[in-house]
Amino acid sequence: MPTTPRIPRALLAGAVLAAASVTATAPHAVAAPPGGKDVTAVLFEWRFDSVAKACGESLGPAGYGYVQVSPPQEHVQGPQWWTSYQPVSYKIAGRLGDRASFKAMVDACHAAGVKVVADSVVNHMASGDGTGTGGTSYTKYGYPGLYSGSDMDDCRATISNYQDRANVQNCELVQLADLDTGEEYVRGRIAGYLNDLLSLGVDGFRIDAAKHMPAADLANIKSRLTNPNAYWKQEVIYGAGEAVSPTEYLGNGDVQEFRYARDLKRVFQSENLAYLKNFGEAWGYLPSGQAAVFVDNHDTERGGDTLDYKDGSDYTLANVFMLAWPYGSPDVHSGYEWTDKDAGPPNGGTVNSCYTDGWKCQHAWREISSMVAFRNAARGQAVTDWWDDGGDRIAFGRGTKAYVAINHEGSALTRTFQTSLPAGAYCDVQSGRPVTVDSSGRFTATLAAGTALALHADARTCAGTAAPAAVGASFAVTATTVPGQNVFVTGDQASLGTWDTARALKLDPAAYPVWKLDVTLPAGTAFAYKYLRKDAAGNVTWESGSNRTATVPADGKVTLTDAWRG
Repeated sequence: MPTTPRIPRALLAGAVLAAASVTATAPHAVAAPPGGKDVTAVLFEWRFDSVAKACGESLGPAGYGYVQVSPPQEHVQGPQWWTSYQPVSYKIAGRLGDRASFKAMVDACHAAGVKVVADSVVNHMASGDGTGTGGTSYTKYGYPGLYSGSDMDDCRATISNYQDRANVQNCELVQLADLDTGEEYVRGRIAGYLNDLLSLGVDGFRIDAAKHMPAADLANIKSRLTNPNAYWKQEVIYGAGEAVSPTEYLGNGDVQEFRYARDLKRVFQSENLAYLKNFGEAWGYLPSGQAAVFVDNHDTERGGDTLDYKDGSDYTLANVFMLAWPYGSPDVHSGYEWTDKDAGPPNGGTVNSCYTDGWKCQHAWREISSMVAFRNAARGQAVTDWWDDGGDRIAFGRGTKAYVAINHEGSALTRTFQTSLPAGAYCDVQSGRPVTVDSSGRFTATLAAGTALALHADARTCAGTAAPAAVGASFAVTATTVPGQNVFVTGDQASLGTWDTARALKLDPAAYPVWKLDVTLPAGTAFAYKYLRKDAAGNVTWESGSNRTATVPADGKVTLTDAWRG
């Protein structure tokens, strides 16, 4: 079989810049409203059986409204992630699972209260010749029983000019065979594929590379769906001065707002969070009700134009802000560690457990997952009680339902915050610590450097949550790792594993390179402890030096800020 061509990341899966004039005349059709839960967990390159498990164990309980799965189409063979974006047929027969496992995943997610969005590649077919993951033999422009050369656009050259609409929408995206979506037969076959997914229970679609298809063509395809109001999210990347604008596609449904993610990176890394006071439409973005927003996605994390998991607390706090701020419908990217930008998923997409084998599981990080319920509680509430210090410390409320404070400085912040919350007890869902709001809506708290605090009406006490008790030890160690490694702590107490490395407690990498964990221990307990690294094979590396020691104070908590001893 001929070798599959190596596709540059920046041009795959529609990751090509966009913008400019509005020419679409399609009637306005609002996408299906997401209801009270508008956060999507994007489980990039997860196998369908692993997605099913996550829906029941983490997504449903956290309050996610949707899960987005990678393209289920049969595709070219190869280990790289981008092979998923080179379809050779519309069979559900890719590396992530077959038709039966896809259907089982949809049913399991629905049972957990989570709707399913399928990433859908309908702009193009694969380049090259070969045999697909489901056994289909193909040639470029020849896909048996589906398409032939007459179904492709006449331009057989690579897109070269993004200021030329015809070049963008009729020529080939990195040599991928470009479908003529203006052709009646092609429209019917695409609609047939999407209808097949709807018959299996899919609730909506992300339309990959939407910019490379005229908005009117997509409107026609959508009109043929058995459920024309299925959720519809289109990848149309803004690029200043370009011929195709994201606004052209609003008549079909939601559009991904790439400027949001790029600007968050700039603000968090080189400007002040105080600038975010009017973040959203006032910045020239798409209307909030039709904007799909994100901190990063599979393309942008590899291209470096947005924050990603390697950016530590910048990344974590940006996700906290996104989920707290009432603009757009948020996507939370959940992928895997990589050094090679082309690298495909660990274990072929099987996630045995989070934080192992390189799976990052950002959707499950406490700092991020706790904000999903915050967003659900705050839905429909305007921003109130904004505060900033002119720099990188901000706080704001969501009416009477929620309040968040973010300390993006390098030192702790202690202050009294004014809210519109009803008086009473709340749980800070970021730390799991109780907070009391007085009759004037005020509370006093200390936020460590690079952390946030979040209160909402549906978390009035910390009991019954994953929150740690007020009594115990709060571990934080700065430690670098390589892909597949995690950091653990153990010690001479049963709750610390009694020096047994198999029972050591894994620390949370959300603020990487700082790893954190709160552990319940009785007041007055004197204990010894030490950190260790484990890799995917279970190999253990202890930090050097003697055992560390600490004592839980009578008032309840000892905070430990350590650095790995090499």
